[in-house]
Parts: sequence; C-alpha cells; structure tokens
Amino acid sequence: MSKILIIEDEVAIADLEKDYLELSGFEVAMEHTGDRGLDRALAEDFDLIVLDLMLPGMDGFEVCRQIREKKDIPVIMVSAKKDDIDKIHGLGLGADDYMTKPFSPSELVARVKAHLSRYNRLVNTNQKTNDMIEIRGIRIDKTARRVYIDGEEKNFTTKEFDLLTFLAENPNHVFTKEELFREIWDMDSVGDIATVTVHIKKIREKIEGGSSKPQYIETIWGVGYRFKL
Repeated sequence: MSKILIIEDEVAIADLEKDYLELSGFEVAMEHTGDRGLDRALAEDFDLIVLDLMLPGMDGFEVCRQIREKKDIPVIMVSAKKDDIDKIHGLGLGADDYMTKPFSPSELVARVKAHLSRYNRLVNTNQKTNDMIEIRGIRIDKTARRVYIDGEEKNFTTKEFDLLTFLAENPNHVFTKEELFREIWDMDSVGDIATVTVHIKKIREKIEGGSSKPQYIETIWGVGYRFKL
C-alpha cells in the first residue's frame, strides 16, 4: 500500500483529500504546518507528498526545496494562487506537478495514481546490466537513474530525468509541449504547458551550463523541442 503525506493547513481540505485517497486504497498521514510537515517527510518513508504552498511556519516552496535535497519521490504542489510565476517557481524547485485550488478531489486522486504509477515503473527495474545512453559527452544510466556530463554527475529530479531520457531516446524528433506532457506526466496538459517549459529550462542549465545556444535540446519555435544528435 502506497503511503501519502498531505501537508495542508486547512484542516477541512486536508480531511477531504485524506478521505478520497484512503477510499482509493492509499495510507494517508497529515501535517498542518510547514515545519512539522518537513520533519515528517524527511523522517519517514512516503511514496508521494501533497504539499500546500501557503503554510504556517515554513511555506511550501521552502519545504519542497529541502525535501528535494534529500528525496526523489513525487511532490504535488497545491495552491489557491493562480499566477504562473508561482507555478514556475514551484516546478523549478523540483515539484512534479502543480494544482490550483479549487480542484476536484477525484482529480487529485487521478494525478496521485499517475505519478506513482510512472515513478514505480521507472525505479523498480530488474535489468541485470545497466541500460545506458551516451551522446556527445552526456551519459544517462537508465537503470541507476544517474546522469553524467563530461564525467561529472549532475543531480536530476524524477521528471527532469524522465524528460531528458525520453528526448535522448528519440533524437531529431520534434515533440510538441503537449506531447511531452502526455508522455512524461501520463495525462493531458489541461493548460499546464508551463510545466514542460520549466523542466526544459532546468535540464538545459544542467547539461548546457545555461547556454543561449543549446547544443543538445533545441527549441523549434511555434512547435516544441528536439534533441540534436
């Protein structure tokens, strides 16, 4: 049974989310402040975290940042704030998804299931030898989920790794942002195209050094992205 941690200061909302997730077969724990949520997230083994942005004690941005320094599990950030800048900031800190309140509890359950399903498929590999991708100085160890740039290991979040690997496995193919969102997040984009843009930016910072002339992931204006051989 997968174990979910909800960090949400509005008790009624947390209780509703907990009820729906438990009805779907998940074990659910709750915390109502950022500090206590962070302590519990780091101290216990959870499979996914539902993290509110506006929290007493420590906001969701800082909680997400510190969780991501220690753990690679999926984090779904939720907030009543609709500004794109907040979504971009949250995703840039390593959140895997961003949901804007109000949302349907059934949509939350669907997204939790999608993230857990993909995460489990990718980390529970039984391959005897490591599956590697090597392209012009980039070495992607798919089995160990590690990335090396010119021999130096770089840290990637779950979705950053998935997106880089998918593009590298399909070089010279142009993918739209919608196609990439469906492939990596296992759901329709429903207006969350900024998610793909933010993750591409973070990947470029790690493999290109923030170059204004990318050598690997090329933007095809008006269409999407492709990985150049």
